[in-house]
Amino acid sequence: MVRQSISTTARLSDYLTLIRIPNCVMIGLAVVVGEAIALGTIPSVDKALPGLLTASLMMAGTMVMNDVYDVEVDRVNNPNRPIAAGRVGANGALAFASVLSLTSIFFAAVLGLWTLLTALLALALMTYYNTRGKRTGLLGNMVVSFNVALPFFYGGLAVESLKPLVVTFSALAFLANLGREIAKGIPDVQGDRLMGARTLAVSLGPRAAGVVSASLFVAAVVLSALPPLVGDVSFLYFPLVAIADAGFLYSSLRLVVDPSPEPVRKIKAWVLVWMLCGLVGFLLGGTTL
Repeated sequence: MVRQSISTTARLSDYLTLIRIPNCVMIGLAVVVGEAIALGTIPSVDKALPGLLTASLMMAGTMVMNDVYDVEVDRVNNPNRPIAAGRVGANGALAFASVLSLTSIFFAAVLGLWTLLTALLALALMTYYNTRGKRTGLLGNMVVSFNVALPFFYGGLAVESLKPLVVTFSALAFLANLGREIAKGIPDVQGDRLMGARTLAVSLGPRAAGVVSASLFVAAVVLSALPPLVGDVSFLYFPLVAIADAGFLYSSLRLVVDPSPEPVRKIKAWVLVWMLCGLVGFLLGGTTL
């Protein structure tokens, strides 16, 4: 009985590893932040919860599909991932991804027609990315980043209120995530080359990819000065966004100075922290709590 319990716990842990919980939580919160910015206040539960679940579950399904299609690359770059290591079967992972994705579409439909259509577009784009787009390199990076920026816009649609501030925050998220996606290709050069993926790190080399990634982070920092000019932003916007900006600038410097695999792996993890700081700053600055 104890052995079975341990086995069940380990299996659950592997499935949770597949979905990458921090990414799912962050993108779900981005929808709620988009709703809050569009309304100028915290959204009601009947809007916030379906919005959060739409994005979080779709991201979870996408992450699982990513590991299914990346299994050969992961055997080189990340051999301990559950599917690559043989702890989760491909068929089970596909079924899991399908359930997550279909459930996310259900919650999108709860919010209305436009949110449903937007969610279907996002799912189509991520399906394209996982099946073909990843090999295109920069185009694939842009598809992923578009979907990371989309939750703010989706949040505005969910509450039927789109503001210039929402669009600005979407652009910030796009630039920051595009920089991170390009940086992610630096440690994965060996596996990506094996798969035939034309990432910037493969095509131009790690140093050039690091410079491009750093430039996008700097562009996001510059754009972070725009929200106070296009919308009613409270003073609470500035402290956390300043921390995020400082983090992005530091990460940019590190990328340019040493674009080798291990430092870049640490940088891409820290970039998620800077993005989370920015996300909270967007919420505090764009709403009346």
